[in-house]
Amino acid sequence: MQRAQRNSLRLLQWMMAASLALPIALFVVAATISHTSTRDIADREIERTVDVAHEHALKVFETIDRSLAELNEVVRGLPDDVIRAREPALHRRLKRLTDSLPQLKSAWIFDADGKALVNSLVSPPPDLGFADRDYFYAHIDQNIGTFIGAALTPRPPYRGARFFGISRRRDSDDGRFIGVIQASVLPEYFESFYARIGSDPGSFFAMGRTDGTMLTHFPRLDHDLRLDPAGPVGQKIAAHPEHGLITVAWPSDGIERRIAYRRVAEYPIYVSAGLETSAIRARWLATMGQHLVFGVPATALLFLLLALALRRTRHLQAEAARRREAEEALRHSQRLEALGQLTGGVAHDFNNLLTVIRASVDLLNRPQLTEERRQRYITAIAASVARAAKLTSQLLAFARRQPLKPEVFDVGARVQSLHDMLATLLGPAIEIVMQLPASPCLVNADASQFETALINMATNARDAMQGKGRIIFKVEATTTVPDTLAQPSAGQTLANHGFVRVTVSDTGVGIPAARLGRIFEPFFTTKQVGHGTGLGLSQVFGFARQSGGEVTVTSEVGHGSSFSLYLPRIPPDLLPQRRAPNTAPAVTGSGMSVLVVEDNIELANFAADGLTELGYTITLVDNATDALAELVVEADRFDVVFSDVVMPGMTGLDLAQAIRDRGIAVPVVLTTGYSQALSQEGGAGCDLVQKPYSIEELSRVLHRAATRARRRRGMIRRSEPRGTT
Repeated sequence: MQRAQRNSLRLLQWMMAASLALPIALFVVAATISHTSTRDIADREIERTVDVAHEHALKVFETIDRSLAELNEVVRGLPDDVIRAREPALHRRLKRLTDSLPQLKSAWIFDADGKALVNSLVSPPPDLGFADRDYFYAHIDQNIGTFIGAALTPRPPYRGARFFGISRRRDSDDGRFIGVIQASVLPEYFESFYARIGSDPGSFFAMGRTDGTMLTHFPRLDHDLRLDPAGPVGQKIAAHPEHGLITVAWPSDGIERRIAYRRVAEYPIYVSAGLETSAIRARWLATMGQHLVFGVPATALLFLLLALALRRTRHLQAEAARRREAEEALRHSQRLEALGQLTGGVAHDFNNLLTVIRASVDLLNRPQLTEERRQRYITAIAASVARAAKLTSQLLAFARRQPLKPEVFDVGARVQSLHDMLATLLGPAIEIVMQLPASPCLVNADASQFETALINMATNARDAMQGKGRIIFKVEATTTVPDTLAQPSAGQTLANHGFVRVTVSDTGVGIPAARLGRIFEPFFTTKQVGHGTGLGLSQVFGFARQSGGEVTVTSEVGHGSSFSLYLPRIPPDLLPQRRAPNTAPAVTGSGMSVLVVEDNIELANFAADGLTELGYTITLVDNATDALAELVVEADRFDVVFSDVVMPGMTGLDLAQAIRDRGIAVPVVLTTGYSQALSQEGGAGCDLVQKPYSIEELSRVLHRAATRARRRRGMIRRSEPRGTT
């Protein structure tokens, strides 16, 4: 006995030592893992941010480039004296252009000597020469296409903010140089945009030319900056000229930053975004500080408790046993509660992951794929699979809440096929009576969910009879509907051909009237802890509502209960049809313009990549508000809108309704993996694409929606009355 006590005391002493050593060791390991995780998260944020900055810059340059080309067409073939004669009208046109584009400070048309023929600032323009400006003399010797100049200060009498020029050469019909068309772009426009998207401490943005000349910088600089191509930044960009992620001390201030850069399409421009390494380190220290705030008191408390346990071993053992029981009960309760809250969101996130995987596989099958893009898609698949595995473990712990997969089947035949399984499930002491119709009772519902609902009702009846009694399964066609179906709610419909009623009656103890209103609530159960979760009847309720039906219950204490499941009936002559798998090829876009609205940037990029390879022109926004703004400004640019349904703020359904309310004639295709949205087929009058989707399927739906809209607009034009001439 004494030896046992000594052993217990020695063990407690070792535990006291371990109570200090083990937390320290765990803290070191956690610090290492947290440091790596914090940096990885920061890298992903930086790469997403540079993608946004790239898309913004590309849109700005393409818009300006297109505007210059249009101006060039307006004055093509016009002599300088004709242009001067038309100067007032051309001045108004240039002013309208600059007023409509906030990134522009001014627009100019120069003659071959660098004199301004027209500008958007004053009319007529002063007699000044601009032949020494880089945006002018760069075009004299040869046609170099679009030229982007360095940042300049306005020349008196002109005033205002600094600018950089984007210009194109004016040629005569025989190819001679006759002048330049130029737009002055405000760097502060980009800096304001960067200030909005770079709200995190230590945020950094820059945009510069390939020769190292900086055009914009955030935080803003008070001097010009030109990167040395032979310097550390230039050498790293030269090694990976298209895009990359580097850690470097930035030349302007010497601050070390983690920076991602990307070249803007065919333009000689790079955009970059980053975070100061000190800000990333501060995130890590804040995380570890939180661990310390809770860890140090917990460790000290554990040490004191173990010291007290040296004198009160027996009491501690009894107390520990009681504490373990309480903790296990608490964990059990918390686990059920958490899983119930997460179920809806997990299904949506899982479908997003599947869409990324499916899109990656589709893109990997494309011919002439670069190795860099192949590796990117493979990495995306691996990351998505890892995240999906975690989500799967949560889904399997709870009844599935995912979009139903309806099929036509005979309810009576399906119930009969479950007889043997029900007999095994219910046990030999329960008598099973089946009353099935002679003629088929067809429904269009998810057969797997129907079987699950039937088993849940049968299991509930078995428990109510304590494993002994009689259960009657009755299937019949009926035109009588419950009161709740007289005015159906969202997801329900009044069946045109009546309903099929499946009734499960038992001889159990019955349900008190006070509890009838709660039996379909998730986690509500009258069973003992560990004998049921209360999810069975809630699954029946959810399946019935999603299928356009209802479930009702009648009960009398001491005389049993009767559950009735109503499902919309379809005509008896509609037999199930086997359809061949959909292997139709993708439909090429042929320049068709698609506005993609998706808050998940990874999923949005894959959809954009796949559609771009098929010839579609993609404009990408991450929220419905910005999408609506794009459409209000210039709806004719887009042939179709492709939007996620579940997004923060305005949803995809709200966006579709807003487009319809404003009379914008652009079709909307919606996508989601969330069951409540998909259960409303053709929600908001739009085509639906269920996640996960393939690029081929998406291209067909988008092409069909756009083609249908074009055909409808053509019919409207033909039906309009023609005027007289």
